[in-house]
Amino acid sequence: MISIPALYDIFLRHRTICTDTRSLKSDCLFFALKGPTFNGNQFAKQALEAGAAYAIVDESDAVFSDRCLLVPDVLTALQSLAHHHRKRLTIPVLGITGSNGKTTTKELVRAVLAKKFVTLATRGNLNNHIGVPLTLLSITDDVEFSVVEMGANHQQEISSYCTYAEPNYGLITNVGKAHLEGFGGFEGVKRGKGELYDHLLSHNGLVFLNGDNLHLTSMVAQRKLTNVFRYGTDDGFECSGRLVNEHPFLHVEWRCGSNSGEIRTQLVGVYNFENILSAIAIGNRFGVAAADIDSAIAAYVPDNSRSQLVQRGTNTIILDAYNANPTSMEAALNNFNATTGNRKVICMGDMAELGDESDAEHERIVRLIARGSYHSVVLVGKNFGKYLSLLNAVHFEDSVKAAEWVKVHPWTDATVLIKGSRSTKMERILEAL
Repeated sequence: MISIPALYDIFLRHRTICTDTRSLKSDCLFFALKGPTFNGNQFAKQALEAGAAYAIVDESDAVFSDRCLLVPDVLTALQSLAHHHRKRLTIPVLGITGSNGKTTTKELVRAVLAKKFVTLATRGNLNNHIGVPLTLLSITDDVEFSVVEMGANHQQEISSYCTYAEPNYGLITNVGKAHLEGFGGFEGVKRGKGELYDHLLSHNGLVFLNGDNLHLTSMVAQRKLTNVFRYGTDDGFECSGRLVNEHPFLHVEWRCGSNSGEIRTQLVGVYNFENILSAIAIGNRFGVAAADIDSAIAAYVPDNSRSQLVQRGTNTIILDAYNANPTSMEAALNNFNATTGNRKVICMGDMAELGDESDAEHERIVRLIARGSYHSVVLVGKNFGKYLSLLNAVHFEDSVKAAEWVKVHPWTDATVLIKGSRSTKMERILEAL
């Protein structure tokens, strides 16, 4: 068995980590991870033959040369190696979690900090038990600031990330009705996300707090956290801002001490206002010039189906189909209702991982839709299908069938909201348009 310090010496000579032979890079370290339907140990030989420097395995049968390094558990070894690397870093590490807006906030923060620091942030949404250690291990000697996104769907997950990421700064975007099944209800979500606050409290880290959010404010007060940098709409906060206009894109004014600015963003949705403010607050706390903060946020264009404003022919589409939960669904509906447009169309897909609250939450969203006035409503998934009697809508079991219907019944001059959980693949409707 190889020790973590010995493995780290090898890592310093081979800094690229690979976990999939289909995207293998020459001279990398191949970590033979296991999953429900695969066993990386079975691909160790293939990885070495394809150019990997070493293969880290946890089955003795997979050791066929001295380039196969045996560990008790590959995933644990990857996380321990990341912690070993983190211990040698002296740079600020900012942890970001929350029920909604994590990735958008992370990208805005990265853009702002990059104006002053060599900044490394989580790529895409690699924010889980594999993505977090991979992010840490990608921090090279030239990096001056790291932003680590942390996703979670059960208790003690954020806590586990904190043990090896050791963030000394932290931000919870919000707490909402997401992953209710794994967390055990909304109070469970608060406890789970609050594990980041617990870590910062015990390590004297700094919390960036949205002072307008009563749930987060209460969570900070309960823990008697005092090392806090507040932002929001109150002029008494360290950083404050106001929404000047929201259509079609958010227009924001802000002030932090003697610094101030005005930003015309490329973001839609009032729910993104707090994400923008968080990036402004963090930029100010770390001395990024006001003009640089403004230009970084103004230049940011969302992608990957997150709050994207897309034009297709005569139709304007708000594509927010990367994921969905009751909190983000309600926010999207409220924002959509506030937009102008005579022919509004809603395309909603089922929400996943809600457990015992699934029926009640799907019914609640359907009732919210029923209160609005829309040209057309398209619902996708078996959960929404249970409540068709409550409103006038067309329904399909999956987005493939919905997209086929849209091709036959296209809209014109419409404003279309497309939203649903990742599993529903609601972006297929955009493709049909």
